[in-house]
Amino acid sequence: MRIAFLLFPNVTQLDLTGPAQVLSRMGEGTHVDLVAATLEAVPTDAGFAILPTATFDEVPTADILCVPGGFGINGAIADDATIDWVRHVGTHAQWVTSVCTGSLVLGAAGLLEGYRAACHWGQRHMLPLFGATAVTERVVVDRNRVTGGGVTAGIDFAFRLMALIRGEAHARMVQLALEYDPDPPFDSGSPEHADAALVAAYQRRVERLAPGRDEELRRLAARRGYS
Repeated sequence: MRIAFLLFPNVTQLDLTGPAQVLSRMGEGTHVDLVAATLEAVPTDAGFAILPTATFDEVPTADILCVPGGFGINGAIADDATIDWVRHVGTHAQWVTSVCTGSLVLGAAGLLEGYRAACHWGQRHMLPLFGATAVTERVVVDRNRVTGGGVTAGIDFAFRLMALIRGEAHARMVQLALEYDPDPPFDSGSPEHADAALVAAYQRRVERLAPGRDEELRRLAARRGYS
């Protein structure tokens, strides 16, 4: 089974590395590719870079396509080569998947029209731009589209996908092997649980880090034929 993860500048590394760690244990014959336009190191939003294992030309097909998110998604959506590759691979893949705001990249490639999908809560409202139905769930399965919410939801997403493909018993074994037993110290991991002041502070911080990102995304959506 070939699993292709998209790599692009300013990706959120945990969106990629968390699911990749889980899915790499899908079973014998599993091959994970980190795919980018070139083989040059790709900067992440964590301050370090990741080396791609293959270029777009080298991975024309995959059994599973997974698109992570991050502050770099607008750049990915603006890049024709990236969107063309996502569209081509996604059209032929058995499973079309994403983590966090990666669902917006799938949407821009025309792969979520008429599908229910998850996204990071901060940009979930942008999914309908691309004909998708935004769902407030940590993992959403709609036919062969499997989408995860923000960042850490990618690990839950990966186990759900693994269970769909290999069965729950295999997924449980891998969960045990990775000691995935989350017990967060604070109950503030979603806007439904965090207090309103904290949510507002986070939103102000994002606007400082990425001013006008929603407006830019709307322009990019229009360029891709959505309005």
